[in-house]
Parts: sequence; structure tokens; C-alpha cells
Amino acid sequence: MSKKKEPNHPEPVTAKGGLPPTQLPLSNNALVVLARRYLRKDDHGNVIETPEDMFRRVAKAIAQPDINYRKDADIERLAEDFYDLMTSKRFMPNSPTLMNAGRELGQLSACFVLPIEDSIESIFEAVKHTAMIHKSGGGTGFSFSRIRPEGDRVKSTHGVASGPISFMTIFDVATETIKQGGTRRGANMGILRIDHPDIEKFIRAKTETDRLNNFNLSVAITEKFMDAVEQGEDFSLINPRTGKEVRRLSSIKVFNEIVESAWGSGEPGIIFIDRINRSNPTPLLGEIESTNPCGEQPLLAHESCNLGSINLGLFVKEGKIDFPALKETVWQAVHFLDNVIDANRFPLDEIREKTLQTRKIGLGVMGFADMLIRLGVPYNSQEAISIAEEVMAFIDTESKRASAELAKIRGNFPAYEGSIYDRPDTPFMRNATTTTIAPTGTISIIAGASSGIEPLFAVSYIRRVLDGTELVEAHPLFVRAMKEAGTYSDELMERIASVGSVQKIDEVPEKLKQIFITSMDVSPEDHIAIQAAFQRHTDNAVSKTINFPESATIEDVKKAYLLAWRQGLKGLTIYRYGSRPVQVLNLKPEKVKPQSAAQVGSNGKISPRPRPPMTRGVTQRVRTGCGNLYVTINWDEQDICEVFAQMGKAGGCAACQIEAESRLVSLALRSGIRLQSIIKQLSGIRCPSPSWQEGRQILSCPDAIAQVLSSVGNIEIKREEPAVMGCPECGGVLEPEEGCLLCRSCGFSKCD
Repeated sequence: MSKKKEPNHPEPVTAKGGLPPTQLPLSNNALVVLARRYLRKDDHGNVIETPEDMFRRVAKAIAQPDINYRKDADIERLAEDFYDLMTSKRFMPNSPTLMNAGRELGQLSACFVLPIEDSIESIFEAVKHTAMIHKSGGGTGFSFSRIRPEGDRVKSTHGVASGPISFMTIFDVATETIKQGGTRRGANMGILRIDHPDIEKFIRAKTETDRLNNFNLSVAITEKFMDAVEQGEDFSLINPRTGKEVRRLSSIKVFNEIVESAWGSGEPGIIFIDRINRSNPTPLLGEIESTNPCGEQPLLAHESCNLGSINLGLFVKEGKIDFPALKETVWQAVHFLDNVIDANRFPLDEIREKTLQTRKIGLGVMGFADMLIRLGVPYNSQEAISIAEEVMAFIDTESKRASAELAKIRGNFPAYEGSIYDRPDTPFMRNATTTTIAPTGTISIIAGASSGIEPLFAVSYIRRVLDGTELVEAHPLFVRAMKEAGTYSDELMERIASVGSVQKIDEVPEKLKQIFITSMDVSPEDHIAIQAAFQRHTDNAVSKTINFPESATIEDVKKAYLLAWRQGLKGLTIYRYGSRPVQVLNLKPEKVKPQSAAQVGSNGKISPRPRPPMTRGVTQRVRTGCGNLYVTINWDEQDICEVFAQMGKAGGCAACQIEAESRLVSLALRSGIRLQSIIKQLSGIRCPSPSWQEGRQILSCPDAIAQVLSSVGNIEIKREEPAVMGCPECGGVLEPEEGCLLCRSCGFSKCD
């Protein structure tokens, strides 16, 4: 297929504040996100497209395939309908479609799964294909379960295998070097079956290495394993090369290892692989072994999927759900997503062939929390669960009806024969799947909607911009409700912003406290109940984060995992806020003496005492989100006198900044500054890649230095709960979303 060259735009388009001009009802946050990631730019990085231009571009490109099925198709009218569908914010397709439709790249899918066999040829072919997909704007999922375990024999070389974990690092490094289409950085899902001999090493992979930062990890758990857990029995580990048992382990011990790792770091997640395959719509094409990076889209090898989401918050009319309007939007969205498959320029021929066989689409939702607020229903209530079931059952049913109508004109998906639809009561079906609940990320920012099926992350929060200014931002429905109640004030908004939740704010009316629920106000059991309600009426899987407070125990997480299995979920991702720090050094110096007096010059200025010729100290390795940080604390006969820190193999700006931090801390120590004051300044500084070590959260390199200093000085670090992370680009709040971190102010994402 020949590629069209994009037309040149005469000059950049900018408006007040540097944002693109628009007549559409878009928030400033939406305009920032669009300008940063979606709108066309010239060779100098200047935006040369308005939001209207973008939606027109996408609508025209996605309407065009209709001509393949009806020669009299009114493409202009359909393009206008699709334009209205998006600009009304009732529906948004996944990000690659908004970015690339009608442009030269033309890659419109968000998620792919690539096969990995037990050979060097297959592994490095997959690495090459991963690079091509990431360059085109997609994310990739893999199962490493077919790779022989570490230490197994290699017949061709008479050597021993290095195992799946070592090969995962190759994919990780490849991902790190590729920028997707200039706008997105690649994300990966790495999966290993529970019965693989290297499963314990896989469970610990994110806590024992400074790599795999471009991976979300999930264990593929079988029903047989879960039965063994419930019975307290051992289970077999199977060598994938031979198919034979190599040893047996305690199922409870391994399950506890998964839980403990998830409690400490949020990973690995779990997917119930047998449950996923029971709902595999095309079993004759093979078993499903992996999902996309966020876990909600199980796919066969070389399949891709096109996702989109309906904004539920816009379908409340006079206090009730507007089902007729919702039906119309569902049918339009199914038509849109089926056309995306035909308009798509796939990165690989194998992906095109497999995708066209099944024509899977994934219609999901966003704005569920907004819908509940407008209905006056608490998120953590039985009524919310009933609404979730009712709405998703309606969407699932109508999406199947819309797909069947398309099939009458366009034909069934080619793999229909032998599929779950191949029966007299469903003679027509255009798409093997129609529904998926995906994390909506930046498209929910564009739509001005709450994310996916999540509760609000914060009712109000403080955004710290680069010049030091603090801006209070609040949910518009809450602001309106408070004004109507006569209790609104700027001072009150600032108080709420300091904690995010309204539950302990006396001035907020009780009725509003019940409705404006945040993620940390909802118990894990209620989170799971909502996820299960949506899962019961969703073809694929459901993306949701189960939030835990810092004080949650390992047993709390274990109960959630067991509850997820019993509730029929296909997978689970948890997020526990950072634990209180624990003592990390086994070796401790003698009791630290009070800081010595600083030297004062003739001009009255303080100068540091000289560095002593000989010091002694300890070095602690701390795992940060950027890699292993080695922190050395030295002291002499007077006191702690210096700090050195080095980041693994880091160079450039990272190494310079860490060295600067170390020098300034050392200078402060020898100038008589109290250790507590230094720790207070460094502690709590956040970067977009926090990590966990031994049950405590490491927020950044400065925070890691503070934690080592606190351990040496036996000084407790006190943090407010929850530990809200700030966006490194705009100062907004980073929200946890399926193993990623998203800023709803500017669209920054840890996974992009």
C-alpha cells in the first residue's frame, strides 16, 4: 500500500498561553495533552494542527473503509457522524488512532502480543518485531513460558541455558532505546506460567534487578495451582522443553511469595490463564498465553486489538441513565472500531493476517465515577455494583447486536467457523470480541472524564508548577456541589487539596462525602466487587487498580488475591502506598555524637570544617526506580562528615546531579547543619519512577540518600499518608493506573 505524504501546514497554530486554538469545549489540561502528544507538528516541533483538524483527520480516515462494502456509501456524512461522536466526547478511540489516522504512519492499534519460542532465532525475531511495533506506537505482550529454565542443557552447544529472565532484559534494553513515533515510549507485559521452573526468580525479578523498568510482570496462574493453594498441597514445576516434572513446591509458599512481592512493590500482577482460555472465542486458532501491557486484552500470538471507550458520565439525564442515547453511541462506536481494522497499516504482515482473521475490537468505558456522582450513588455501595452490571450488560449486548448487523453486510470474521459464535442463534458476527475495559489514561483527559471504572483519585489537589507557584485544582462537580450547598471557599479547597479526600473535612456535607469517594476511601473488597461486576459482562478482561493504604498487611493483599479468584476475575493489579521506612543497615556506627560547631569567618559567614584525612563508613545499595544507587556514609571522630552516592553505570546528567547532591550534603554536614534538617529536606522528593525495597518505598535518589542517613542516625522519617507523587513535568499528581503512573494535568506517563 502506498503511503500518502502529509500536507504541509503554512504556519504553527498557537493561541493564548501557547495552546492550540479551538472552539471545542476542551479543558486546558486536554489542550496541553493534545499539543504534547496528538496534534501534528512541523520539523521544528511546532504544533500545526488544531483539535478540530485532528478530529476531522481521524473521522475522514476511519469513514473511508465503508466504500469497500457499499459503493453508494456516503463517506462525507459518515465522517461527520464520527467527528460528532468524538468532539461531543461521547466516545474516544485508543491513542494510536487519534495520533496516526490519516497520517503517513497509519498504525492505529494500541496492543499486540508476540510469540516467543524456545530458540535464539525466535527470541531475537521477537526483539526485532517488538522494536518495529514500539516505533509505530504500540505496546507488546509476551509469554516467556516456552523458554527452557536457567541451567537446563542446550544440545547444540553442550552448554546450559540462561533462562527466561535473562532474555527479558534484552527486550527491556531494546524498549529503552526506541521512542514510539516520537510521542510514546514502549510498554511491555512479561508473563510466566506458575508451573515454570524459574517462577520464583520471576516473582522476585523486579526487586532483585535494576532492569525490567519497561515491563509490567504478571504470573499466569492455573486453576490447578489455585486448587492446590486451597487444599494446602504441593504442585509440579514442568520443564517446557521436555514437558516433564522437574520438582514440586509448596503451593502456599509460592503463592505467599507472589503476595509478598506485590505487597512490597506492586508486582507481579496475576492473570488466571485457564479462565481466560475458557472464554477464548476462537479456540481452534490456539491457546491464549499473554495479554497486552496493562492486562485487559488477552490475545493470540500475532494478534492486535483496537480499543475505544464510551464516556459514561455524559449519559445521565434528569437523574437517570439515558439508555437510548447510550445505545446509539454503542452502535456508532462498533462501526468506528470495525473500520479502524480496515484503515490500519499494520507493522507486520503476520499481525495483519491474524488480526483480520478474528477482527477483535474492545469497546470499553470511562467516566464511571462521574456517572455515579451525577446519579448521587456512592462508589462503594451495592447500588453502584448493580449500576455497573446493568450498564456493562447493556453495552455488551448492544455491541454484539451492532456487530451482527455489520456482519450481514460485510460478512462474519473469517475464523467464525468453530468459534463460540458458530451456532444457529448467532449466525452473524463481525468481531470475535466486542468489549474490553481498558485504562483510559490520556483519552479520558481529552474527554474531561474520570479514568476508566476507577473512583476519583483525588477530589482536590495542589499542582506545583515549575516556577514554584501552587495551583489548587478540584473536580468540577464537587466545586459546583459545594457552591450549591453554600459551603465553598478557596481556603477550604486548599485544605482538601492537602489530603485529596473529603472524608475528614467537617465543612463538607455528609451527603457529598458519601458521593465524592476517592480511591483510597474505597476498601479493596469494594474495588474488587466493582471490577467483578464489569467482568461478568466483558468479553476480554477489565483493567482496574486495587488500592491499598500504606498500613495494609501482607495478609490483606493475600485475601484480595483469593477474593479475585473466587469472584471470577481474569486478573488483578494492586497498588499499596509506600510503607514506613525500616532500619536498613545491619552494620551501625557507634552512637552519633552531636554536630560540632561550624567555623565562622571574619565576615560572619559559616564555612565547613576541613575534610578529615581519614574516615570510616558503610555503603548501602538502594534499589531506586532508575537503578541501583550505592550510598556511602563516612564519619570521623567528631561526627558524620560526608556522603558519596553513585548510580550503577549512570552517566551524563544523572551522575552529575547525584554527585552535586552528595557534595552539598557533605558540605552541610561539615558546616554543622543538624542531620535531621538535612534528612527533612531530602526525604519525600519524588520522581516518576518510585521503587520498593524491603517493604519501604524509595521515592527518588534524594529520598534514598535520606533513608540511608536516617538509618545511620537512627532518625525516623515521618510521612503523611497517602504519599502522592508529583509529576516531574508539570507538578500535577501522578495517579497509579495498571502498573503505570499518569498525570491528568499534562498527560505525562511513566509507561510512555
